[in-house]
Amino acid sequence: MSTWEETLSQAGCRITESRRAVMTVLAQAERPLVPQELLALGLKLQATLSLVTVYRSLELFEELSLVRRVHQDTKCQGYLLTAAGHRHVLICEKCGRAVEFPGQDDLAALIARVEERTGYQVKTHWLQLRGVCAECQ
Repeated sequence: MSTWEETLSQAGCRITESRRAVMTVLAQAERPLVPQELLALGLKLQATLSLVTVYRSLELFEELSLVRRVHQDTKCQGYLLTAAGHRHVLICEKCGRAVEFPGQDDLAALIARVEERTGYQVKTHWLQLRGVCAECQ
């Protein structure tokens, strides 16, 4: 059983062929995919997959921290698998490739200053940097 399947089971959720298709497509993606792209690619794996099922699966996967939303300037939100605990992503503006990067230690001092200045208690954060990857430069 894969990690995502274990996460679903522990949350009391069923592991359906449709959910498996969405996760398989996401696992093979090198860039954020919008729901319509997930549907088109997922239909090759699960003939009865629907856009509603894709959206519901993404909602569940995001709630369980299995995927993350990625802001895209020209499209609706894209989705990526997320590594445990990571909330930082680099996105190439030319090819769209996305990679997660560590940075919690570097951000701890900044988050502490923000909390002190604003009175907020930061529960989570999400950092997205855009640029040009080494292959596209």
